[in-house]
Amino acid sequence: MDQLLPDRLKELWRAVDEKQLSVEAFTREQERLLDNYRRTWADALILEGHPTLRESLLSELGTYMSCADPAEIEARCARAVAVLKGEWQAQVIPGSRHSIEQFYDQSRNTIYELMWWHTLTEDASPLSYVTALHFARRHGGRRYLDFGAGVGSGSILFARHGFDVTLADISSTLLRFSAWRLDLRQLAATYVDLKTANLPADAFDLVTAMDVFEHLVDPVETVDRLAATLKAGGFLYARIAAEADEDRPQHIVHDFGPTFERLKALGFVRVWQDEWLWGHQVFQKSPR
Repeated sequence: MDQLLPDRLKELWRAVDEKQLSVEAFTREQERLLDNYRRTWADALILEGHPTLRESLLSELGTYMSCADPAEIEARCARAVAVLKGEWQAQVIPGSRHSIEQFYDQSRNTIYELMWWHTLTEDASPLSYVTALHFARRHGGRRYLDFGAGVGSGSILFARHGFDVTLADISSTLLRFSAWRLDLRQLAATYVDLKTANLPADAFDLVTAMDVFEHLVDPVETVDRLAATLKAGGFLYARIAAEADEDRPQHIVHDFGPTFERLKALGFVRVWQDEWLWGHQVFQKSPR
């Protein structure tokens, strides 16, 4: 069975350490393998008639936002991080769950930020969804939950590959946009607005929580919810970490010790970790 990309790259670097492979050869192979991931991501997301991932996502965003000027859409994307910081500082009361949830529920600028991120122009880390896809296909099961689904790109990827997809988010704004995107591609999915609905019990083989935990008011409570919605033996694929970032005050959690402790208390076992690229981990719920 093929290795997951981070494991393959770690193994290749070991060959560099042992003087069996040059740094230049390693770099070429890393780019080749990452290009395979980029193609998988792009093939899932690019709409028919568009030449590149970036052009397709910006065009899609312009259609949704009723803006026919690609330069203006790109400018809004470029401003999104700064605009979100200003909105947060103006609207959010520190420690107030209601104001934090209201911020995520109402701001449309998160759409611009995430869609630009998913163009891979500045950062390849959205490709962690491709790693998650390969992990899921390796371990079987077809029921997938994209928790904190954002703009739905990960869900589109999984739906394109035949998974039964559910998107869950606290933002009605993001869920509406995600539903529009999947409908545009004629992809079926289920949507859960976490403000008003509960996740089904014992329902999913795999849950992803990509760059979600640092945003949560109560990450320990979230672990309980995800534990309840996973099937016995199911997997949680998540990046439970956050770097200090003055441009993103939305990252309100920095101590994840209680989160890991709760996972352990509920019987989760870490079965895999990306030790090379983006730091994601996989935790398996007890099979019993």
